[in-house]
Amino acid sequence: MSTTAVERDPRLAGQMKNVIMATLASTIGFWGWTMIGPLAKSYYKEAFHLTPGQLSALIAMPVIVGSVARIPVGALTDKLGGRIMFTAMLVLTSIMVLVTSLVGQTGNYALLLISAFFLGIGGSIFAVGIPFSAAWFEPHRKGLATGIFGMGMIGTAVAAFFNPRMVKIFGYFETHLIIAGVALVYAIIVWFFMKDSPVMKGKKAEPLMPKIKHALKDIATWQLCFIYGVVFGAFVAFSNYLPTYMSNVYNFDPVQAGTFAALFAACAVIARPFGGVAADKLGPRSVTLMAFIAIVVISILIAQQFASPAVYYALFIVMAIFIGFGTGTVFGWVGRAARPEDTGTVGGLVSAAGGLGGYFPPLVMGAVYGANAHYFWAQIALAVTAAVALAISLFIKNGGKPTHRK
Repeated sequence: MSTTAVERDPRLAGQMKNVIMATLASTIGFWGWTMIGPLAKSYYKEAFHLTPGQLSALIAMPVIVGSVARIPVGALTDKLGGRIMFTAMLVLTSIMVLVTSLVGQTGNYALLLISAFFLGIGGSIFAVGIPFSAAWFEPHRKGLATGIFGMGMIGTAVAAFFNPRMVKIFGYFETHLIIAGVALVYAIIVWFFMKDSPVMKGKKAEPLMPKIKHALKDIATWQLCFIYGVVFGAFVAFSNYLPTYMSNVYNFDPVQAGTFAALFAACAVIARPFGGVAADKLGPRSVTLMAFIAIVVISILIAQQFASPAVYYALFIVMAIFIGFGTGTVFGWVGRAARPEDTGTVGGLVSAAGGLGGYFPPLVMGAVYGANAHYFWAQIALAVTAAVALAISLFIKNGGKPTHRK
């Protein structure tokens, strides 16, 4: 019997509340995860007398660890559920934010790196929310669920905006104490008020390593890892490197460049759930292809380094929107391409690939600019990589428009 109304699973009452709670958990987790970066130059460089190489290693440590740790954390979420894992990640983040604040006053760089390593584990909270959110929504609305949850990555922008200002107002230790308290209080709220989807309850838990091995045997996992590594890598690259780019090319001062980078990140974050919704309605393949075509074209245009402010502002904002669309639709695809019991495992692998993918574009852009004081070939490299991702997207399974909504 056909119907024009979309059928809702009665077991999933409270779905939006739980996904919004998960989004807030991710925002707070990302805030704590990126404690070090915003304070690197203003505090750690001077307090520890760090060289540029030591400073880069310190900033990179939690981000790299947070990316890699998403693989086991995603698999553990399939096994233990999102409520337990969200609570554990927030408690760990709270503890490590405090530990980092104490170590940050010792002047011991080796201890600070160790602290940054364990702080980085908290960044894997993203891999908890993908299977948790997907399980709370019907198959034809999983893109919406993961798109909403993906907005939690705004926590990095929260850290960049608030942490330096809080240190100025409250002090170094007090700032860490406040953020650790926020994470701990929200961990308690999660424990008592968040629920795992009844769809996932009662499923037989499988051992961790066999789940990862099974996921890696599916070519779709590798394909999704690559395309997310490209699109999320572009987000990370532009969000982090845009201040340098705008300063080198258009002579922006630090405040102007930082504000524009924040605007870019905000546009991408806001566009993410719309990409998920579009994937639900049109199929993830068509939306992903549209995003990559736009990234290819805009990358080539950006490479021209137009002098008109109206042109380069418009190009970067449109680029942010399509990057956000792309990040939203990929995780809508994960929920279709993976078995329900493997969603966390595959999501962890894919999100890890995205985090790691963000490190290559800045390195390439820095090397290219250092060689010839121009970003042309770096932008062309991004366009070519996006074109490869576009081609791969044509062959990933279950990417078409839904034929039924049950």
